[in-house]
Amino acid sequence: MAEGREYISHPEELGIIHISEDVLATIAGAAALDTEGVSALGNGIGADLSNPASRKNLTRAVQLTVTEECVVADVQILVAYGYAVKEVAAAVQDAVVNAVENTSGLRVAAVNVTVSGVSFVK
Repeated sequence: MAEGREYISHPEELGIIHISEDVLATIAGAAALDTEGVSALGNGIGADLSNPASRKNLTRAVQLTVTEECVVADVQILVAYGYAVKEVAAAVQDAVVNAVENTSGLRVAAVNVTVSGVSFVK
């Protein structure tokens, strides 16, 4: 997805709520990064969520496809050595679904997880 991300709109009783796709990507990335066994996103994007630059980098490892009330997320992760890759990927799927659905009200149709590597503790 390009730098100029779109907004998702929710018509509500009191007006319209607009949610940036960047916000959803950040939520999904933070949920994935907080999952046990995930050492980093993408090809090693850092995990310092207190740093605004690092939060922006979360969106680079998460690609979203949004249609009406449905979201499909593609998340790229690094798994820490010693964890079962399949179990970590499934946990990431659950975490992303819960985080995006609970914070936005949108339905998550799929979370596709790509494990791009394994990280080793020095």
